[in-house]
Amino acid sequence: MSTRKIFMNRMLLLAGITGALQLSCQSPNGRAASEQATASTINMATDIYEGIEFDMPKVTEPAFPDYSVSITDFGAVGDGLTKNTQAFERAIADVAAKGGGKVVIPRGLWLTGPIVLQNNINLHAEAGAMVVFSEDFSEYPLVQTSFEGLDTYRCQSPISARGAENIAITGKGTFDGSGDAWRPVKKSKMTDSQWKNLVKSGGVLSDDEKMWYPSANAKEGDTPGSNFNVPSANTKEQFEAIKDYLRPVMVSLVNCKKVLLDGPTFQNSPAWNLHPLMSEDVTIRNLNVRNPWYSQNGDGLDLESCKNVVIYNNIFDVGDDAICFKSGKDEDGRKRGMPTENVIVKNNTVYHAHGGFVVGSEMSGGVKNVHVSKCTFMGTDIGLRFKSTRGRGGVVENIYISDIDMIDIPTQAISFNLFYGGNSPVLEEDQRASDEARDEEAVPVSEETPAFKDIYMKNIRVAGADQAVAFQGLPEMNLQNVNLENAILKAKKGITAIDADGIKLTNVKVITEKGPALTIYNSKNIDVNGLTYDDKQEPIVKVMGPLTQNIKLDNKDFKNADQQVSKSKDLSTTALTMDDK
Repeated sequence: MSTRKIFMNRMLLLAGITGALQLSCQSPNGRAASEQATASTINMATDIYEGIEFDMPKVTEPAFPDYSVSITDFGAVGDGLTKNTQAFERAIADVAAKGGGKVVIPRGLWLTGPIVLQNNINLHAEAGAMVVFSEDFSEYPLVQTSFEGLDTYRCQSPISARGAENIAITGKGTFDGSGDAWRPVKKSKMTDSQWKNLVKSGGVLSDDEKMWYPSANAKEGDTPGSNFNVPSANTKEQFEAIKDYLRPVMVSLVNCKKVLLDGPTFQNSPAWNLHPLMSEDVTIRNLNVRNPWYSQNGDGLDLESCKNVVIYNNIFDVGDDAICFKSGKDEDGRKRGMPTENVIVKNNTVYHAHGGFVVGSEMSGGVKNVHVSKCTFMGTDIGLRFKSTRGRGGVVENIYISDIDMIDIPTQAISFNLFYGGNSPVLEEDQRASDEARDEEAVPVSEETPAFKDIYMKNIRVAGADQAVAFQGLPEMNLQNVNLENAILKAKKGITAIDADGIKLTNVKVITEKGPALTIYNSKNIDVNGLTYDDKQEPIVKVMGPLTQNIKLDNKDFKNADQQVSKSKDLSTTALTMDDK
């Protein structure tokens, strides 16, 4: 076995042991834990539509005929060495020809190339089944698709369906995308010993020796002209020349209807893990979605231009954003014109991720009618993350978020960044904060101007973050009508509102280590009522900026407003009012 194989297998074994320990620690009684989880799932299934603030139809789940085959009936061998691509293909074809049913993957280690789902197929991985996708890049031909919100070519996904209806992936088994064979890795994300072992395994290094690539072909694709991992090539032939760089999402579901993902673990994806695109009636529940923390673009779930979706009872521990909503990027996204809409997200847990729940930055087709509640974020770089930039266009609206718990958030617990340039929340070695610096000069509003508005957050608890909240809109298109109610926010720094219009804070407690609890700059129509905080000598609230107007604070929130509320010299005399509400 090669050094590289040993390295990857050890990483996989470590991940598996970690997952097993997490499961074993959930309850001293495995049966009781299982029964409790089943009860919770049943309750969530019946309560999933309770308290939803907008009208949406109930998501239609797939149903299958009572016909079942095992992949072993078609010659599959679960030894981890035998290639079972044809066995999967024949099993799926047989069930499809019979009008649909279940394709069973029994316990074992099943090596295979890409799996393509057809209408009326339930791919069911039993407990103990582990499907490992081949590391042979030649088995993944280029296909036309969308990635990072742009129309482009990528390698075929390990699991895919296009235009399919009534499909499912179920069971307690595991699907492993062999992502370590595909992904470039930054030296800064590994220990010295890990990096040395990776370099010894093969592949090539970047010219500055700070990035590892699986092949010279993959390195060729990573050019300065690449747009978020989408090369600037024009023809299929040009893409073929850098094929190894075009790593696929693990599960690609395009233009599908009545989709169910229920039960499995999806891990180690080449790029994003789960990518439903332009699909309708999608149910995602009871999943364990995992990627190494160092995985480039190792998102958990990217829901793009989808309609009528429920996402609940899932666990995410990934290398990039966890639960992310998108709708295409720039002109490609606006031309598609398909928002992500009518989505319920409940009872999910996120460990490592760049963001727990995320909208953007590719939101050019819009995102609307979204409910997020009863989620827990532990150590995610950002908790609730909204991002876009000039040039995107699109409208994000009618977002309702409640009952969110966060702990140990390295940056902002809640972040609105309308100057997003692609940086990770925690800056990496090759990133600069100046790339996303705010530009105070307003530009003309056009179809390329993104808009975020009508966002409601309540019952938010943060027990440790670098910053509580960052509201940041654009000078020409302020962040509009964002409400935060009943929140307890413990962070090193407090709340900032920049280029915002219509922020309402009600019963918000801000516990900071330094600086004011609330800073307002060039914003208008800000209403604060029931603000509580640590009683410090420094100002509790700072109000600044020549464009600031109609700021309303409650006198009862302050012992001595003259000392606790600071006003900058460039603030107009009528910009701030203090009333007894």
